[in-house]
Amino acid sequence: MLDDRTTAETTWPAAYPQGYAVVDVETTGLARDDRIVSAAVYRLDAQGNVEDHWYTLVNPQRDPGPVWIHGLTSDVLDGAPLFKDVAEEFAERLADRVLVAHNAMFDWQMIAREYARAATAAPVRQRLCTIALSKELRLPLPNHKLESLAAHFGVVQQRAHHALDDARVLAEAFRPSLHAAARDGVRLPLLECRPLTEWSDTPAVPRIGYQASYRGGGGSWRPSRKRPPCPYPNPGRYEDGEPLRQGMRIAFSGDTSVDRELLEDRAVEAGLHVATSVSRLTSLLVTNDPDSATSKTVKAKAFGTPVVDEAAFTQLLRDVAAADG
Repeated sequence: MLDDRTTAETTWPAAYPQGYAVVDVETTGLARDDRIVSAAVYRLDAQGNVEDHWYTLVNPQRDPGPVWIHGLTSDVLDGAPLFKDVAEEFAERLADRVLVAHNAMFDWQMIAREYARAATAAPVRQRLCTIALSKELRLPLPNHKLESLAAHFGVVQQRAHHALDDARVLAEAFRPSLHAAARDGVRLPLLECRPLTEWSDTPAVPRIGYQASYRGGGGSWRPSRKRPPCPYPNPGRYEDGEPLRQGMRIAFSGDTSVDRELLEDRAVEAGLHVATSVSRLTSLLVTNDPDSATSKTVKAKAFGTPVVDEAAFTQLLRDVAAADG
């Protein structure tokens, strides 16, 4: 069994973050206009030890969505605070820490949108997805569900899909993952967090500890989507019936039910290369309308590029094969 004190004293990487905020949010759904109905944060120190925790209900000002999943009815949420009323306290829990979540890009996108609606931004600069970390550690998991990660480390779930218990479970599973990464010299899969303000009528001024860069034109703004280059070589085209493989070049075309940026972030976190155009090197085109005459679909047909819809791509993302070598 890993001796945490030995790890901390002799082999702890100096480049690792100084603190973490393990987060879980329950929501009314998965789309860009869905809202948070509850949120929980476990604050951890540099070596993953719990410092404190926090939980709140949030009135989404709309139908609560899948009550059968999160258990929060309209009656329960009617008296809850609005997000804008808890935004500052939530921000204090996140400030100067790496946001950690299971499928972190989803939690971050939901949080970022809520802050955008409140005309401000969360003080989060980096996030860490425990799915990505488990892949880096090559944990022998049957799938990437939280319950599987919890079972691997002997953590008992008490109330699945309750934000506070999910955050607790993840915090307890993250600590041994973090120590295993430190012991083995694994580079943590940290990604940049960017604020979103597409709901603002006028450019919002971030007020809670985060300075954002603006693009000109119009009343709303989006941060730059420039991403670091994919670290894996392109293994070639996707083949039907086979898994996606890290390094594959993925292009998107047309409308998607899940926010495009969310899908792109999922792809990047899985080790795929998000391409802005289709070429002979493109591994796969994702589109819900393959018969449209967009430049990407036209090129895909000309090059014989494989095409799948959003639902199929989402399934493929659940189990992306490691890069060769």
